[in-house]
Amino acid sequence: MRGPVTTPSPDALSPHFTYTERRATAEAELKRLDALSARYANLRAVVFTAGAAVALAVMFGRLPKTGWWAAGAALVGYIVLAVVHHQVFLREERQRQYVQLNTRGLARLTRGWHDFAERGERFLVGSHLYAADLDVFGQGSVFQLMNETATRAGEERLAAWLSRPAGVAQVRARQEAARELVPRMDLRQDVCVEARAVAKEKADPGLFIQWAESGPSLTGIRWARSVAVVLPLLTLSLYVLGQLGAAPRSLWWGGLLAQLAVVALTRKPLRAMEELMSAGERGFVRYAPVFERVERERFEHPELRRVQSGMQPETREPVSARLKRFSFLYSFVEFKRHQFHPVVHLFTLWDVHALFALERWREQHGAQVRGWFEALAELEALSCLAGLAHDRPGFIWPALEEAGPKVETLGVGHPLLDEPVPNDVSLPGPGCALILTGSNMSGKTTLLRALGLNAVLALAGAPVCARAFTLSPLQVLTSMRVKDSLERGVSYFYAEVQRIKAVLDAAAAAQGQALFLLDEILLGTNTRERQIASREVLRLLLATGASGGVTTHDLSLASLADEHAGRVMNMHFRDHLEEGKMVFDYRLRPGVVDTTNALRVLKMAGVPVEDPTPDAVRHE
Repeated sequence: MRGPVTTPSPDALSPHFTYTERRATAEAELKRLDALSARYANLRAVVFTAGAAVALAVMFGRLPKTGWWAAGAALVGYIVLAVVHHQVFLREERQRQYVQLNTRGLARLTRGWHDFAERGERFLVGSHLYAADLDVFGQGSVFQLMNETATRAGEERLAAWLSRPAGVAQVRARQEAARELVPRMDLRQDVCVEARAVAKEKADPGLFIQWAESGPSLTGIRWARSVAVVLPLLTLSLYVLGQLGAAPRSLWWGGLLAQLAVVALTRKPLRAMEELMSAGERGFVRYAPVFERVERERFEHPELRRVQSGMQPETREPVSARLKRFSFLYSFVEFKRHQFHPVVHLFTLWDVHALFALERWREQHGAQVRGWFEALAELEALSCLAGLAHDRPGFIWPALEEAGPKVETLGVGHPLLDEPVPNDVSLPGPGCALILTGSNMSGKTTLLRALGLNAVLALAGAPVCARAFTLSPLQVLTSMRVKDSLERGVSYFYAEVQRIKAVLDAAAAAQGQALFLLDEILLGTNTRERQIASREVLRLLLATGASGGVTTHDLSLASLADEHAGRVMNMHFRDHLEEGKMVFDYRLRPGVVDTTNALRVLKMAGVPVEDPTPDAVRHE
């Protein structure tokens, strides 16, 4: 008979509890391994000292010659202990990685993630139509928050998803796959730890893939493959026959000279291949455990099975086994670092055997290597989506619709803020727009960024900060953080004009399937021309069928709501004074703002400005 079913408390299911418990477990295991390592270190010292003492006693005649066996046994024991001790070191390093991963997890629950080193600046492109404006990459970005990849390929895959919107089917597949990965923290962290064990810095499979796909390197010395088998055997046979008196004793020297000639003739091609392969290897001999961990997982969703199948070739031999064989073969190449390598190579043509064996490995599997690491990169990116869902349990998975452009939300908030104020936004179809007015610092720009960044997350397959979020596939277009360029001789106004032109062109190219977000456009010109130009820009955008939002202090733009009844809506934020201080509630309200705060802000900053007289205001 089964006992009563108990429901875990909310605290036991919280991300903070999970990371705290996992970190404590890893720290306890690390402490145990540290003590074990100390015992092995002491034991190695004892065995070495004992073996050395016995050897010295035999040398000075204090013990019989049979004592050499005891010294030899001590040497063997020391080697065995060293190997076992090394494995303890590796296990310790893995536990340190688990401690670090869970410490980072706790940091993501607070503002500690702002200190993460990997911010993705290398993915910032000046011409990108939303990345810089919406904090997709850079300091304090969503990439900095989400990125928990262990390879460069995984990092690049996550960046690509955040840089380009996916279609409805692809977004839904990513959502379902990420949902399945949310509770599988063991898998997500195991893959990350095993991949990070490959190299101190983030491993880049690009060079390894380049070597695997580079084609044959030893075709010019293909003759050496069979010669390397026959010639050393022939030389050895001549030596044995000479010792037996069946052939001249000096004859084997001819075979050795022939082998020396082979060494000289193959030296450059072998070195060229070794250098190319070594540059690309970068620790990939140790990548088998990463794939092995994924291979033994049982997935339910077809998207995850598809990703896993990329690591499972058509034949029964798994990728992990193929990489283990590569590791074994590469160990023969690494023998070159040994001081006895030149002699061994001369007598056996060692390098010819080792590099031709790797050439055969590449012929068999080289064309598949890219697919293996692309599948791993996709799993890493999906794990980042799952990680965001785990760490932000208040986020929801958005709904996708084919027809658009459409963005409708309930309780949408900025996903990078600790306690965002939720607001409802509705852009139900083509040509819809919000004209946002309000005083400075009231929340207009933050709302645009919240809307845009959540749309980017949604179309990457990630959860969003909202109670409900429905959208169609669309291109996000922004003009918010325009900068002038002294180097290019571009003024602020002209830089803004170039940006608006890019937004208009992109909206037209997207055939209206776009979400435009414009913040105080055309500030670099006078009020009259700004009002005229702003109205015209908004009219051109709406004519493409695109929808979006515009923040402005030019209240004359509000009249566009009358010209586009039911499609363009005026919304505003407001503030009020409490005990001489401005207070904002960051709540979106219908209509046009009827208050301003520019003069109050100046006074609060200590600038001695005076309010204009009513007559002066009317004159203005």
